[in-house]
Amino acid sequence: ETLQRIVSTLVNKNDEIHNFIDMLNHTISNVQVNSSNAISELDEEFDGLYSVLHEMKGSMANTIQQEEARKIQALQDQLSQCSRALESSEELLELAVQSLDIKNPVELLEVENIDRVRQVVTVASAFRLSLKPKVSDSMTHMMVDFALEKRMLQAVKFLPVPKAPEIDVAACLVADNCITISWRMPEEDSRIDHFVLEYRKTNFDGLPRLKGEQCWELVDYIKATQYTLSGLKFDTKYMNLRVQACNKAVAGEYSDPVTLETKAFLFSLDSTSSHLNLKVEDTYVEWDPTGGKGQEKIKGKENKNSNTASPKRSTNSPRALARGSRDRFAGESYTVLGDTAVESGQHYWEVRAQKDCKSYSVGVTYRNPGKFDQLGKTNSSWCIHINNWLQTTFSAKHNNKAKTLDIPVPDRIGVYCDFDGGKLHLRRFSKKSYSKALLHTFRAKFTQPLLPGFMIWCGGLTVSTGLQVPSAVKTLQKSENGLGGSTSSLNNAQ
Repeated sequence: ETLQRIVSTLVNKNDEIHNFIDMLNHTISNVQVNSSNAISELDEEFDGLYSVLHEMKGSMANTIQQEEARKIQALQDQLSQCSRALESSEELLELAVQSLDIKNPVELLEVENIDRVRQVVTVASAFRLSLKPKVSDSMTHMMVDFALEKRMLQAVKFLPVPKAPEIDVAACLVADNCITISWRMPEEDSRIDHFVLEYRKTNFDGLPRLKGEQCWELVDYIKATQYTLSGLKFDTKYMNLRVQACNKAVAGEYSDPVTLETKAFLFSLDSTSSHLNLKVEDTYVEWDPTGGKGQEKIKGKENKNSNTASPKRSTNSPRALARGSRDRFAGESYTVLGDTAVESGQHYWEVRAQKDCKSYSVGVTYRNPGKFDQLGKTNSSWCIHINNWLQTTFSAKHNNKAKTLDIPVPDRIGVYCDFDGGKLHLRRFSKKSYSKALLHTFRAKFTQPLLPGFMIWCGGLTVSTGLQVPSAVKTLQKSENGLGGSTSSLNNAQ
């Protein structure tokens, strides 16, 4: 036995090493791919920088050209003005010279002629003309100095990669079909923009494995250091979780993954032994009035042609062992059972009926009930029964005794089974006030494994499994011990 344990331990260790080798090879491949991606991203960043610089160069060159055009236009306007003034001055100068050439004293003394010449010369535009350029030829105001920018560019380095967050396992919570995960950074980093959470379901309680695992599911752009995954169906035993921090441009390494237990009761409906008038698909059962006759003929032919047991019942799978070798339900026992037994602990599932459902029952039963047994009519089954035929009746049934429940029929029923505590709570589903949603409590000393049981006539039922026991139920168990006192006639010890 000792050697067998050593061998078993060694085999497990070898499996872990193989998985680790696969993970290392996968990591090497990822390094190569991620390096190529990093170079591509670097090229994109520099191309973007070149594009910005090229655009800025074009814009600034255009500004210089506009300034050149403005100055040249101003100087050309001034040049035109000077040319016109010079032309006018030459005409006046010719007139003045002609006046000076007058030899006749009589003409020279004529006041009218002298005044006319003096007035014309006095108003000459050349006297009002500024002989200073309106603009300078300097373009120094259009010069740039990139010394600071060059130093900044020379100081460009890879953006610091955020450190891996640390998941605070003690602060993580698994309850009410939700997982709340909390983490912290090893040191303060003001450049963190957001976090990324990845998770995946698994049946292994150790480190994540590369082979045979589901893909990571991602929740991006988480601003806080805590996040709640809600609306989960816990159809596996554990969940791997990891977190990475991201700044504006780069994501850091993932945190060390943690594995949280997601304990929940998961089962499907056992179609191999359901009544022939029921159509069963995984977690849905529907009344089928035409299903019985045709299938009975097929079943009869099979029994005549073969004396061997059905291969569906001869399997050694755990669920097949839980089912045992039951015959199909028959007669008016329109029943289907779950394929997984409750043997210990506390478990929870929910049932929703179609609105047009005429009659249905929800409860539990010991293994291997009689093929004609109906839920609640034997001393080994407990159920809530709803009858919407003609008039609505709502009752709790056990050992062929019924207690009428004077409350409205709920749309959804929650079944809480405390096997070790000997209690079966049936509750009206209510997220807001679970403590006020109790329909009925059965108390019994369960001596055999229990199977979820469902009876349906005219309509359909949907079963929700993979659910955790609501935390409010666990909290209120002790205070509810006296709620079922009025139903003692239905709670015979078994």
